[in-house]
Amino acid sequence: MAGFVFLLLLVGLANAQGPCSNYGVQNGSACLCPTGFGGSNCASPGCGGDIFQGSNRALAPQQGASSNISTCSCEAGWGGTGCNVCVTGSACQAAYTASGRAPSGAQSISGSVDGQNSTLTCNSKARVFAASQMSCQVLNPTLQALYPLDSNLNIMRTLQPALSPIQNTTSFGTNGTIYAQLFYAGVEQFYCQADTCAQSQTDTNTNWDCQNLKCNCINNTTFCGGVSIGQGAINGLSGSLSIECNNSTMCSFKQATLEQLFGSDGLALNGCIFGECVAQSVIDAAGGDNSTDTSNGGTGAQLSGGVIAGLAVVGGLVFIALALLLFGLIKQRSARRAKFDVAEGNRVTVEWSGLTYAVSGIGAKNSLGMNLRGAKDEKVVLDAVSGRVAPGQMMAVLGPSGAGKTTLVELLAGKAKSGTTTGRVSCASTSTASPRIGFVPQQDVLPPMLTVYEALLFAARLRLPENVSGAEKRTRVEGIMETLGITSLRDVRIGWGGDVGGGKARGISGGEMRRVSIGLELIAGPDVLILDEPTSGLDSVSALRVANVLYSIAHDPDNPIPVIASIHQPSSQLYQTFDSILLLSLGRTLYCGPGAFSPADYFAREAAGIAPPYQRGYNVADYLLEVASDPPVALFQLPKAHSSGNGIGNGSALLNEEKTIASEMSGAVEEPQTQSVGRAKYASTFLTQLQYLSGREWKILQRDKTLFFTHVTVACLLGVFCGGLYFQTGISIAGFQSRIGCLFFLGALIAFSSLSALYNVVEIRPLFLRERSSSYYSPTAWLLSRLLFDVLPLRIIPTIIVSTITYWMAGLAHEVVGYFKFLFILVLYTIAMTLYNFLLGTFFNNGGIAILLSALSALYQMTFAGFFVHLNSIPPVLRWLQWMCPLKYSLEALAVNEVGSGLMIQDTLQGVPVDVSASLIMNLLFGFGANNYYRDVLVLFAFIAGFGLGVIGVVWWKVRERR
Repeated sequence: MAGFVFLLLLVGLANAQGPCSNYGVQNGSACLCPTGFGGSNCASPGCGGDIFQGSNRALAPQQGASSNISTCSCEAGWGGTGCNVCVTGSACQAAYTASGRAPSGAQSISGSVDGQNSTLTCNSKARVFAASQMSCQVLNPTLQALYPLDSNLNIMRTLQPALSPIQNTTSFGTNGTIYAQLFYAGVEQFYCQADTCAQSQTDTNTNWDCQNLKCNCINNTTFCGGVSIGQGAINGLSGSLSIECNNSTMCSFKQATLEQLFGSDGLALNGCIFGECVAQSVIDAAGGDNSTDTSNGGTGAQLSGGVIAGLAVVGGLVFIALALLLFGLIKQRSARRAKFDVAEGNRVTVEWSGLTYAVSGIGAKNSLGMNLRGAKDEKVVLDAVSGRVAPGQMMAVLGPSGAGKTTLVELLAGKAKSGTTTGRVSCASTSTASPRIGFVPQQDVLPPMLTVYEALLFAARLRLPENVSGAEKRTRVEGIMETLGITSLRDVRIGWGGDVGGGKARGISGGEMRRVSIGLELIAGPDVLILDEPTSGLDSVSALRVANVLYSIAHDPDNPIPVIASIHQPSSQLYQTFDSILLLSLGRTLYCGPGAFSPADYFAREAAGIAPPYQRGYNVADYLLEVASDPPVALFQLPKAHSSGNGIGNGSALLNEEKTIASEMSGAVEEPQTQSVGRAKYASTFLTQLQYLSGREWKILQRDKTLFFTHVTVACLLGVFCGGLYFQTGISIAGFQSRIGCLFFLGALIAFSSLSALYNVVEIRPLFLRERSSSYYSPTAWLLSRLLFDVLPLRIIPTIIVSTITYWMAGLAHEVVGYFKFLFILVLYTIAMTLYNFLLGTFFNNGGIAILLSALSALYQMTFAGFFVHLNSIPPVLRWLQWMCPLKYSLEALAVNEVGSGLMIQDTLQGVPVDVSASLIMNLLFGFGANNYYRDVLVLFAFIAGFGLGVIGVVWWKVRERR
């Protein structure tokens, strides 16, 4: 099995031999050989002697087709495989003299510096000054299992050949070259060359970084025979090469393929000896043991491209955030200095005519068989309804269920409707400013964790202009609370308005909640107040209290506001508070005029014999509902002389009366200007919106600690569970699979735990819709506050907790940088999954569908993450699905980070020891790429950007109030 694994690693290109072996240089019909080799084609290594002898050096004896140096013995002062490494300076000097390049006994050499003579010495350190020889043992359990005899690697490193006293040094490349030969059992197996080398020197290491690596395997050798398992791969070694030595006897021969085979340290070299015959003056001129020495533009340690790119991205994001913050502060400051006052006393008359509303449906006829307006596939909800309400008036819209009351008040309030609307709604105002329409929906949607005062103050801070001081806003809140009679509830939390169970506090009563909802609209100083069934669900006493509040608002002597309210079934006392009545039936107007007993008198006068008679003492409201619940067709066909041509009983008299009232109330003012009902702009700047939204979120988080502490507690428990399950995972093949299983478990945990983010969005969605429809804040500000106070405390912090506990208990990569890269990936994945669930929660109105899709997508990610199935074995028709799986990129990055720390797999298969890089096993078992960490980071950022833009788009264009 070990041989099979190694076979998969060493598949490559075919062998190629040149006329001169060992990269010798063609010199006529012969070859000029590198140091340590000779013969006609430089294929024979030297045997004994010294490297100064050149072509005169004795060669190793032939053993079959190859030369074998195992029987060679070195002369005194020389060592290493092939006897190329000097041991003493005297040996260098003697060999140089004996070579005949200087007179016998002379102390001068050609390799002088600055014209000065110098004595040769032997530099036995890893640092190179001119040209150095090194010889090392190659020790690897897997290699030794396949090749049990001795393997040795000789390397000649040339930094400045002109300063070397050895012949032929200048013939083999310029400054910065490397020649290497591997010997197995004394026989050369392959040789390599690299150039453009740079040497870097520190107090503890000497490193050589080279380019343009190429290698040749020698035919018919153990490594490169006819059935060899290494020839193709060795010939295919290319790219960059690094030789790192720790200034002792340990070195690493590092290249991309070798790092995949044997880990990030490449091929380990042990028992290395170094020897360089060089003039002492060269060493002195170079500064001896200076800590740094480079050539060919080489530099010391540098930041990797991925780290630089990451720092650049982070710096860019920080710069953009600071720029946006500065811009927001400038706009906020400008808005607070602007001269703008809240318009008070603006008299607005609301008038609507021919108002028709239809929705898609079956049947364009009502229950009476009347041919209502609209196509056959539409259902007409309102049919040509008209009316008018002036300042100082309070109108009740009456009618049985399905009469169109809610639809009418929503259209008057300018709410977006899904059907087709025709007709006109206008506001005649005594001011040039756009009229402000306040709308109170039927359901009270309030922030339950805030007190009554805090909810009203929040509305005041966002709905009143920036230039209104905080003291004025607080004073306004206090005044409205007093008007509504809820001052005693100032510091009471709103709650859920009833005993809803589930541990939720009951809070204030339903009538009190309704008055708070009215107060939220009064905060902005509306010119018209419209309410949808403000007394629905209240007892008679609470309903009358609300009605009296509305009456006092409408009849305020200083600032009368037109009030329009739909009422389902008012009591007799409540009915008497309304100044005018609009009675609807089947979407059409049966009566529009003064209140009290006027409607009963109208039907007695105009519809005698058609409508049932009114009995004195009977609740007029009940009588009107009785008439409207089953109206005869003739009621809709009264003579136009009686209905004023627009379905309004006593219309002409009423309109004239209202015009008179409006004239008297406005005094000497300019002609009222008619304006359409439109959407109000935000009263506060974006920064102010974000400030107070964040303040509210922080306050809610402080008061409702259960969700946060539940996330943290679960994270701690799962961290201990996962850490215990994978406690101190080993480095065998099975142990490595368990490591990936641990990483997969964390990713799957994050995918499923993010479901709570979806639930939070679904739960808060109604409040967002109400506040957005009232122009509290922009969707972007809301989203940003949700990210700050949902993602950080409920997603990122628990992720860090569970990951940290698991990381150290499971014994993952023991490097600080590896730990932070591990956390970085999980945090990115957490943000991506949170935004994805935000997208589902905002896109689907039905929370059940969103939760189902989120759970199914988590299962999909687990399938295509690469843990359960090898990514390359997936059928092509389905393989593309992996590219849309964030968990796949997260798991790959986590695995690459784990093996990138130098993790080695040490195992025994069928009695054969295996000592290979974990990156190899990772690729074989899961199909992950060893260099894909930063690519995966970029892809996760792309998912975050995509989901984020999707959420923003959906919230801006889809999540809006539609009625």
